[in-house]
Amino acid sequence: MTTVTISMPESLKQFLEHEVQTKGYGNVSEYMRELLRQAQTRDAEGRLEALLLEGLAGSEDIPLSSAFWQDLKADAGKILARHRKTRKAPPKIR
Repeated sequence: MTTVTISMPESLKQFLEHEVQTKGYGNVSEYMRELLRQAQTRDAEGRLEALLLEGLAGSEDIPLSSAFWQDLKADAGKILARHRKTRKAPPKIR
């Protein structure tokens, strides 16, 4: 593992220590890793959303029928299943 040193004002240090103590983290490193994982997930979801919107905008002739949505959901389920085999599972698709 690599060690990273950060500087912060005392108020943030106190907040950080409070979060670690009250949210069930073993130490500051666990808390910070969780924050970074959440940021990675948000970033990936944002990129995916942009790609989906770009695809939909470029394909005006897609019929948005119930069959389309069923197929889309089935395809997303397959992608999710593959993703779960190789990585930590992303948030559940609703």
